[in-house]
Amino acid sequence: MSAEVDTYLAALPPAFRSAAEALRAELKTLLPDHIECLSYAMPGFREPKPRGKMVAGYAAFTRHLGLYPHSGSIIPNIDCTPFKTSKSGVLFTPDQPLPPALIAKIIRARQAELAK
Repeated sequence: MSAEVDTYLAALPPAFRSAAEALRAELKTLLPDHIECLSYAMPGFREPKPRGKMVAGYAAFTRHLGLYPHSGSIIPNIDCTPFKTSKSGVLFTPDQPLPPALIAKIIRARQAELAK
């Protein structure tokens, strides 16, 4: 575990902390050997090799949280309905978290992109 990530999560309001911790746990399950870190001031997971690239990050904002696969070509190619998306991420609220299957689809797409 990353102390920096623990500090980030501890500063969040309770509902957002709980949602972010659940997402963190799901990402740890999908990326068990990856390095947890902060990148662009958001928690995330980096490939487990020297100079490994970021696979995904997440962040909490005032009204929503987001999952960001550190690529502008992943989210536009995945059906994230009913969640709001941008080119770089999918947004959600604590009361409507991302389903594990969607998280897995995003992570697998990012891993496939990195493997090229």
